Amino acid sequence: MGEKTMNTKPVNILLIENNLSDAQQLRAMLTNSTTAQFSVTHVEQIDEALHVLQQETFDVVLLDLSLPDDDHIEPFITLHTQLPDVPVIVMTDTDDEILGIKLVQMGAQDYLVKEQIHSTLLIRSIRYTVERYRMQIELNAMRHHEQQEREMRSLEQLSRSTGTTITARLFGATPLRESLPDLFNELVQSYGTLLDRALDQRTYKVDHKTSDELRLIAEQLGFLKASPRDVVKIHSTALKQKTDYAAPQKAQAYVEEGRMLVLELMGYLVSYYRNYALGVSTKAPTKPRGKVQEGGGA
Repeated sequence: MGEKTMNTKPVNILLIENNLSDAQQLRAMLTNSTTAQFSVTHVEQIDEALHVLQQETFDVVLLDLSLPDDDHIEPFITLHTQLPDVPVIVMTDTDDEILGIKLVQMGAQDYLVKEQIHSTLLIRSIRYTVERYRMQIELNAMRHHEQQEREMRSLEQLSRSTGTTITARLFGATPLRESLPDLFNELVQSYGTLLDRALDQRTYKVDHKTSDELRLIAEQLGFLKASPRDVVKIHSTALKQKTDYAAPQKAQAYVEEGRMLVLELMGYLVSYYRNYALGVSTKAPTKPRGKVQEGGGA
């Protein structure tokens, strides 16, 4: 009984092979397959492959290590260093088990000797590579999700910590989320916007001056006599909104940027209270934008 078709969507393959005859044979093995559909893009050199990989997405790369002007495994090192997330099957003219093990240890998905390649072997290697890579992506996503969940639970526990806080003892205040829910939601949205900007700064190397905006939020919180627990709750609520429907890598980036952002905001709030309480500031704390009642926060 023949193998089941992997899915109705063609498997997108980039073939890096400088021998045109070999490239035609490999393409024929794939395009004539009755067990799966393959779309093959052929290039002859690593530089060309790197350019194509930046423009298009491929399920797997078939890399011939017999390319000219390269030393042994240098083509794979170049490819894997610049694009570590691309699954690569290596093909060589040499049946060298030690070399094959070394390449797999370095990140190659499989190692094939060209003279031993036939249609069934090639297709099976590609299918196993695609499935193994898909499972690895899912596993990484699960790990990131678990890490985010642990961090969110820790933040939630901190925000619900027992005992009265300093500000609660001083002002007899209740949590901002309870006393002023509309304003709490506005602050969550403002903080969420800063999370997006922090991510832009990380990705595109631009300066959105998030520190100035964080100071303004800290002034609003200080005016409301908010506590560190309110800061944590604003952070955890905004972070959950951003990560719930984000891709795993983007969600993880939100978590990492958020760690720095919440610490910076907490620092500005502490400085606000220190300066205001000790009379360092000669003017009243900045009133937040919009109509705001004083009080709240715990």
